[in-house]
Amino acid sequence: MHSNHLLLEEPIRMASILEPSKAGFFPAMTKIVGTLGPRSRSIDVISGCLNAGMSVARFDFSWGDSEYHQETLENLRTAVKSTKKLCAVMLDTVGAEMQVVNKSEKSISLQQDDVVILTPDEGQEASSQILPINFAGLVKAVKKGDTIFVGQYLFTGSETTSVWLEVDKVEGVDVVCMIKNSATLAGALFTLHASQVYIDLPTLTDKDKENISTWGVRNKIDFLSLSYTRHAEDVREAREFLSKLGDLSQTQIFAKIENVEGLTHFDEILQEADGIILSRGNLGIDLPPEKVFLFQKAALYKCNMAGKPAVLTRVVDSMTDNLRPTRAEATDVANAVLDGSDAILLGAETLRGLYPVETISIVGKICSEAEKVFNQDLYFKKTVKYVGEPMTHLESIASSAVRAAIKVKASVIICFTSSGRAARLIAKYRPTMPVISVVIPRLKTNQLRWSFSGAFEARQSLIVRGLFPMLADPRHPAESTSATNESVLKVALDHGKTSGVIKSHDRVVVCQKFGDASVVKIIELED
Repeated sequence: MHSNHLLLEEPIRMASILEPSKAGFFPAMTKIVGTLGPRSRSIDVISGCLNAGMSVARFDFSWGDSEYHQETLENLRTAVKSTKKLCAVMLDTVGAEMQVVNKSEKSISLQQDDVVILTPDEGQEASSQILPINFAGLVKAVKKGDTIFVGQYLFTGSETTSVWLEVDKVEGVDVVCMIKNSATLAGALFTLHASQVYIDLPTLTDKDKENISTWGVRNKIDFLSLSYTRHAEDVREAREFLSKLGDLSQTQIFAKIENVEGLTHFDEILQEADGIILSRGNLGIDLPPEKVFLFQKAALYKCNMAGKPAVLTRVVDSMTDNLRPTRAEATDVANAVLDGSDAILLGAETLRGLYPVETISIVGKICSEAEKVFNQDLYFKKTVKYVGEPMTHLESIASSAVRAAIKVKASVIICFTSSGRAARLIAKYRPTMPVISVVIPRLKTNQLRWSFSGAFEARQSLIVRGLFPMLADPRHPAESTSATNESVLKVALDHGKTSGVIKSHDRVVVCQKFGDASVVKIIELED
């Protein structure tokens, strides 16, 4: 592990701390994934979320049926059209999640030092004495003294909506537990997490497969968030499953690391997955508190060096009910950026929180401030050293483009790409300026009809830090004559000007392919 001191070497001027934050066209380089749900599914609220900086919408299939999510998605599409902001779609699977089933939806009060029984008999009514669960194998998995958490949607172990249980004994199919803190559980479904206990449930459940092959296929999902990824094999199986579903062979798989088992196999999982989501809520319960910061820094470093997006969850829990984050949360968001996170994922904060739009806005502002003091120089050197020599052709072009842009103080880097790979490599070196990836659609045929690909690649860059996609006219191939490239470049520059990122007399670094050769050029704008 290298040290991760990614603050600027020079001291920060105190006066700069007091300067008001200026919002640009791109609110922050770090991306924000918002979970859409009861409090954030109207066209108005979704439009507010997009304008505030959300670039990926997450649909959590742990609750709600596909019709409900379809309605939300239709509203998202309307909002995207009216705000003219691109947004990618992420389907989050249920996976090996244990749940308490509360059919009556009456709130349940649990008192400290009382006894409560967890039973696989889902026909029973949930009460203060008995909690029916969806998994018959819990009796085989736990032993006396084990810790079990039960909470509403997501849990911290400290709030009054989640309860901490200690296993007292196993009786037949039931698990008898002591209640360690008083809490009230409200709603139809609670998540149950057994700390450091192996749960023998499939990573892709039959219900997940059904959701993906119907809702996922119908909506051409950009990302699949694979809950409870524990082994590289989980990712391979999911990829095999997606490969048979037409367009979904292009869907990127983000492995969600939620427990110690996933952490143990992190390196192999990272090799197979397209990106990683660190589910800090569950991990925070599975790990001792003093280890939490360490796995975050280690995991983000590994993702950065592999050039794969890393997404962090559970950053501003308190904003579910409050307009302002705690000091610890505000610092946590900034540290996530300094540690190298590509995106911040908001769960309960936008799904059932009272202030979804404000939360996205505040998180974006904190990210933007942290980016200003990110030690790009040190990061660049570390990445180049990690890549080693000889560099591949693409890697050398990407790092050169970033170095050139920093040396000439370019306002943006424009990258022509058809697969999105070149643009992602540039973003891997974390330039201080935005990278506009001009995705040139490729013509492909399936014998029956010709179609253009490119929309997937454009939307999939919406989760990568510093990368902002623009889909070009399909008549311009990525490695074509200079004439057509010039016209696409003009469109990209105009796009940059109207969005305020490029001003007259600015310098711009352009990265593009001509036949087999790649070219990095610096242009200075006249007016």
